[in-house]
Amino acid sequence: MSPELLLVAVAAVPIAALCRRYGLSAPLVLVTVGLAVGWIPGVPEVMLEPDLVLFLILPPLLYSAAQDSSYQAIRANRRAIGLLAVGLPLFTTLVVGLVAYWTVPNLPLAAAMVLGAVVAPPDAVSAQAIGRRLGLPRRIMTLLGGESLLNDATALTAFRIAVAAVGATASLAEGLAMFALAAVGGVVIGLVIGFAVSWLRTWLDDPPMETAIGIMVSFATYFAAEEAHASGVIAVVTAGLFLGSRSVRAGYATRLQDEAVRKSIDAILEAFVFLLIGLQMPFLIEGLSGESWVQVSIDAAAVLAATILIRFVWVYPATYLPRLFSAKIRAREGIPPPGWVFVVAWSGMRGVVSLAAAFAIPLTVEQTGEDFPGRPEILFLTFVVVIGTLLIQGTTLPWVIRRLGVSTDDESADRLAYAAAQDRASREAEQVLDGYAADIGDDDPRRLQVMMLRKWVTTQRNSAWEELGRGPETIGESPTAAGARMRLDVLKVQRSVFIDEHAAGRIGDEVLRMALRQLDFAEAQVDREA
Repeated sequence: MSPELLLVAVAAVPIAALCRRYGLSAPLVLVTVGLAVGWIPGVPEVMLEPDLVLFLILPPLLYSAAQDSSYQAIRANRRAIGLLAVGLPLFTTLVVGLVAYWTVPNLPLAAAMVLGAVVAPPDAVSAQAIGRRLGLPRRIMTLLGGESLLNDATALTAFRIAVAAVGATASLAEGLAMFALAAVGGVVIGLVIGFAVSWLRTWLDDPPMETAIGIMVSFATYFAAEEAHASGVIAVVTAGLFLGSRSVRAGYATRLQDEAVRKSIDAILEAFVFLLIGLQMPFLIEGLSGESWVQVSIDAAAVLAATILIRFVWVYPATYLPRLFSAKIRAREGIPPPGWVFVVAWSGMRGVVSLAAAFAIPLTVEQTGEDFPGRPEILFLTFVVVIGTLLIQGTTLPWVIRRLGVSTDDESADRLAYAAAQDRASREAEQVLDGYAADIGDDDPRRLQVMMLRKWVTTQRNSAWEELGRGPETIGESPTAAGARMRLDVLKVQRSVFIDEHAAGRIGDEVLRMALRQLDFAEAQVDREA
């Protein structure tokens, strides 16, 4: 990584941290800051390298999203997700390509289709972040998450076919074969690597190394799939879904470490890429020297409008027509409110994958050696689409969600389901404790441990049922909440004593670290229960 890129990463993280602290949209702020900084005289030019994005940034973000996704939810919504993740990118490629062909002077049809493929995949990072904050229904979040996992693979495969078509080296049949190989090969490679990594991590039983291997899985999977001419995106997503479903068999330390490390890496990479996007403007403007800015503005407006509107043209029919003609689909999936459909259609912000694909367009056509037709225009139009959708849709999406009243009681349903499951778990645990108590005499010191465990199990059950559907502002502090508060006070005092003992020289660094580790785990348990 060059010093300039390292400086971008260092600057991006504190900006993102401030955004999170004050409830601002980090992607929008970072892009805006990048746009402003890029025009400051003397600031070094930082060019987005496609290999950096496609091989070092995209894989871990996809892998993390796949690990956090629900395979059951994706499977239950596979029809809708397939329409969004496969049908919509291909439809967008075709329509945006035709619009660009009709509006951009001297742009061949094949090159216009390259532009269509480049801007086809939405980046759902911003939409999902906003949706989580505002409590979007889980079905919408599942659709957006499932779409973001798979649409990159569809669009990047279409991109490869379109680039090959510029040199007239790919027929339609060859393109379809390439698409099938990419999809099937990606799934197979992802499953093979996922199974191998799952076995290796179980065999090691070493949390630090298991987490280290988990970090490298996304890179190795993406590279292996791309080397086999399969879809690296599909391979990473498949491996992530598989390993995510197997994570329940891992030890607690591995799960805690994995989640903490992944979230930290995600925060750094997302901040880095959005700031990097904003810094590309000066470079892209230089590529258009000599062009008529009136014509460029018309081209940009047409492509941006087509990119936004085509999602509505696809989403509404894809939502309602299958339900109109199939009673089975109506019965199984229900009919979503129009407000829900509008939110999905409006959540089409583009991101770094589009820019990375644009910068990956070769400078020359391999077969002829001539300059790739319209490459500067494609780069600039892609940038306009990315920035335009982030600023137009990203800034208004929270208002749209509130205005349409798109909300749900998923959280209440989750609490009820958790309480019922916790009740069953507690009762079975009490049966185990009854068995221990039957074998221990009244004078046995171990009987005190059984009593303490029984109280702990009872507390777990009570905390799940307390305040169900009602908050502390209604019923006041619950007994469990009061207990958690008192336990935290006790832990705080104990931590302070150990720190004072270390400062006085009565215990060493190793003893302090061991004590703090035990207290940290105890505090994490209290926080989890609370």
